[in-house]
Amino acid sequence: MASANSQDYRITTVAQLRERMGHPNRVTPLKLLKEIDDAAADFIRRAPFIALGTADADGNQDVSPKGDAPGFVEVVDRSTLLIPDRQGNKLLFGLENILANPRVGILFIAPPTNETLRVNGTAELTCDPSILESLAARGKPAQIAIRVRVRECFFHCAKAFIRSDLWNHKTWPAAHKISFGKYLAAKMGGSEDDAHRIDAAVEQDYKTNL
Repeated sequence: MASANSQDYRITTVAQLRERMGHPNRVTPLKLLKEIDDAAADFIRRAPFIALGTADADGNQDVSPKGDAPGFVEVVDRSTLLIPDRQGNKLLFGLENILANPRVGILFIAPPTNETLRVNGTAELTCDPSILESLAARGKPAQIAIRVRVRECFFHCAKAFIRSDLWNHKTWPAAHKISFGKYLAAKMGGSEDDAHRIDAAVEQDYKTNL
């Protein structure tokens, strides 16, 4: 709580937000579509990576990265997408969220394009063998498919990627390797040998379990 001698800078109303941030250009809402048009479908077929946002029945959120060869998300028609789900850590946060709350948001990213595509809609899970086979990769069908009914679809401008200079490899620092072995061994009270064994298992999993 702000003291009597300080100002509360929280923004708590839409009116305050709009006063601060302004209103969109009158043509901007024209990009907000209720279905996938040809330009959006082409972008989806070029995208090798998405971030899938979900929430449970209480509104607790999760964002899950998913990636594969460009076009791994199938455009079934102007209102339907199929997203394959493959081998992972089996925590299943996003999939369990969909069962509790079907509303999802998806960000499609297609390097080195700076613009992104945002899709919002409702999702369901299917294990239809014919669908899983149609989404196969590396000789293996998908484990589950996420069918998304599109409610909203629009392109997002490039400013975030321009500001971050994300695709300019000359600005990248040296790759920072995450050691799951060191991280998990420390949590378990394990030894350095335990850390090496975990890291070796992770590397093997990357090679054989995609």
